[in-house]
Amino acid sequence: MLFSIQEVRRFASGLDHPEGVAVGRDGTVYAGGEGGQVYRISPDGRRKELIANTGGFCLGVTLDQQENIYICDSGKSAIFRINQNGKLDIFAEAANGRRFIQPNFSAFDSKGNLYFSDSGEWKKINGVIYRASLDGKVSVFNEGPFHFANGLALDSNERFLYVVESNLDRVLRIKILPDGSSGLPETYAEGLASVPDGLAFDSAGNLYVTTYGSSAVYRVTPEHRVDMVCRDIENEMLCLVTNCAFGGPHFDQLILANLGGQHLSMLDLGITGQRLWNQRAA
Repeated sequence: MLFSIQEVRRFASGLDHPEGVAVGRDGTVYAGGEGGQVYRISPDGRRKELIANTGGFCLGVTLDQQENIYICDSGKSAIFRINQNGKLDIFAEAANGRRFIQPNFSAFDSKGNLYFSDSGEWKKINGVIYRASLDGKVSVFNEGPFHFANGLALDSNERFLYVVESNLDRVLRIKILPDGSSGLPETYAEGLASVPDGLAFDSAGNLYVTTYGSSAVYRVTPEHRVDMVCRDIENEMLCLVTNCAFGGPHFDQLILANLGGQHLSMLDLGITGQRLWNQRAA
């Protein structure tokens, strides 16, 4: 392992089993709760406030350049958009009359398109990847079907969309063709035991993968080598770890959501994260 579990520390506590986590341009951290809570947390983790409640079960959390918060809600089978004042509206709940089953995670590209996974049903092989354009039109990006499509990430050149398949312990990548359409999915990394969930790239092109079933974090190098970053066999500091995001004063700390606990964890990686669309100048 690259880090011992003793190097992981608690970042913020008192959260209702957070699954999703995202970081704003100024280092403010956002997380969701299993009771629909949407939390805003100070960059040092010391202060938190409840800014909205979807009434469902919050999974992935993503921000746009105006720092509106997008919540994939599995309880409501919809994606919510929430502004910084807590005003909430439904961003999407269907595409071409096809209702979502379990929206799980979303990621913006630099043009403002929002990719998001609909995991489908556990072990049913009916996951789908959608894309919403700036004008709000939602369409199928890749039909799959995927084995529980979960976390997403785009590489720095936005040539590929990376997709977790939780039921197969692997990450796929899908080429984004010049016209914006989808290429064929290909395996990028496998053997990520067990139940991979979240993804985040660092500035060197390493892909970090959190695994819910083993409370672990993996790193996949650009050469596709898989290394275990750390693991918590006691499910204490990392407890059913789900999503992750880079934060801290220099964006070189990996913040981790723990669905099995009531806290976010943090690991000092010593390498900056890939800046997301919301973290760049508007």
